[in-house]
Amino acid sequence: MTIQRLRLLLISSFVALTAIPVAAQEFDLQPPGTREFVSDNAGMLDEASITHIKTVCDKLLTDKATPIIVVTIDSMAQHGGANMPLETFAALLFNQWQIGHAELEGQDWNTGILLLISKGDRAARIELGAGWGRTENQTCQQIMNEFIVPQFKQGKFSEGIVSGVDALDKMARKLELPTRPRSAAEYIVPLVFFGLAIFTAVSLYRRGSSGWAWLMWGGVFVAIWFILRTMAQNSSGGGGGFSGGSFGGGSSGGGGASGSW
Repeated sequence: MTIQRLRLLLISSFVALTAIPVAAQEFDLQPPGTREFVSDNAGMLDEASITHIKTVCDKLLTDKATPIIVVTIDSMAQHGGANMPLETFAALLFNQWQIGHAELEGQDWNTGILLLISKGDRAARIELGAGWGRTENQTCQQIMNEFIVPQFKQGKFSEGIVSGVDALDKMARKLELPTRPRSAAEYIVPLVFFGLAIFTAVSLYRRGSSGWAWLMWGGVFVAIWFILRTMAQNSSGGGGGFSGGSFGGGSSGGGGASGSW
């Protein structure tokens, strides 16, 4: 019995000692301003992209009290995270900056989002606040796989980050994700189809089959109306009016997704 207690004591002491450096780990990274949203340490974003990200994130924070913080770094090692898994680095940075708000009007909140890109490590991470639980892990992985990583593989870092932020904005608003970025080749088939549809409609009309032609044109206009209506609904925010900042005691819940290129 004494040996068992001694063994347990030694194990407990070892765990406590090895946990101290991780718990006390702080990185030499400063958070962006309370409503700045972007810390581009690796220089991966152009000015137009930064402006777009700030606009999208500011509106989301106002509408939903949910901040998206975008951080780029040259490497984890450069900031004290050598040999550290990206997931650990992101969670520690999230907690160090206290992204989001633990509570809002007496309710548990904690819906902050961190998008971290380590250029030299060729890795990216979406880290979610504890309020998300694991409910959006699959969506985050879809955003990483379809919106961010494919662009990064082509060296389009600004485009990939902007696409990721736009998709995270839709996720936070409980809306459908935007259409994933497509190459020019993917537009050829629908363009050809659309051209043939117009040609057919005009031909039918000229031959006197006006009923068929107007029916086809009616379908085209209905499709255009539906697209415009959907865009208008997606661009309208909720009824929120949150005026606080991006940092207020939030903590990581471990949810999210990772990717590499």
